Amino acid sequence: MRNSFELLDLFSGAGGFARGFEEAGFKPVLGVDNFPPAAKTYKANFPGAYFIADDIKEVDLAVIKDLTGYTRGDFDVVIASPPCEPFTGANPRRMKNPLDRLYKDPAGQLFLHAIRLIGEVKPKVFVIENVAGILEKPIQAAIRDELKRQGYEKVYFNTLKAEDYGTPSHRTRVFVSNLRLKPARRRPPTVMEALKGLPEPGAGYPANHDPPPQLSKRYARRLARLRWGDSLITYTGAGGRRLPNYIKLHPNRIAPTVMGSSRFIHPIHPRLLTVREQARLMGFPDYHIFLGSRDAQYDMVGEAVPPPLAMAIAESIIHALNEV
Repeated sequence: MRNSFELLDLFSGAGGFARGFEEAGFKPVLGVDNFPPAAKTYKANFPGAYFIADDIKEVDLAVIKDLTGYTRGDFDVVIASPPCEPFTGANPRRMKNPLDRLYKDPAGQLFLHAIRLIGEVKPKVFVIENVAGILEKPIQAAIRDELKRQGYEKVYFNTLKAEDYGTPSHRTRVFVSNLRLKPARRRPPTVMEALKGLPEPGAGYPANHDPPPQLSKRYARRLARLRWGDSLITYTGAGGRRLPNYIKLHPNRIAPTVMGSSRFIHPIHPRLLTVREQARLMGFPDYHIFLGSRDAQYDMVGEAVPPPLAMAIAESIIHALNEV
């Protein structure tokens, strides 16, 4: 039985997906992302991994082989998290035609480049993460066809909820894979359980626990009247939907979905959460650090695959690979 597997991480971001896989026993060999803070963050957290800080459109098997020595068939698993903005209902500028989101939106086309690289690398298993918007029938059919052209006849759209696998916040994501993923479930901690043990912001530890941005005087006055679960502001998403932000967290429940734009109010103290507190709500261990500006840190936390969910997926893949 093998207990170590080689991992290629496309659209790696800060490494939440890879963190969960590493904790399950995978070796992150290579990360790819063109966001400079993500590149620095990934290298700081996975110093043994190679990294390509370039547009994925410029990356192919030859580039990967020249850097790592790995070639077609050498990677056990490829994970990928292409941008979700073209497909999410939270984007008010999302294209109306579903197929345009995949084939005409420049960010949506990056999903196709993930599929292209998967076809070139030919891993035993691939997992592509995105929002539930890719389940629209035209998009789903197109993704199946594209993967079939790369030699993967079996394609599954696995819808998983992060909170079912130990993450203290809601998050529903679709994981496109050539495996039917069946991770083991685990109870999530509540908000206060997740934040337990942290010192006051600014204590110097852990990393990314600096005092959060100050609320404006107008917001600070309104905060005094805010109840758990209420929000300070709302914004408009796709189709004119009104979506909340600056939500005051309920201490005895799990948090709402953490997004790059998310800012949360502490359930007890009249302030925003720190980056580290927000990372705790995504299940990041305190030793996973975030580099770059504070806004970039919040963004990387919110755009990550929660490590507890990633680890559950990785464990189910290890089980499948050891059965082959």
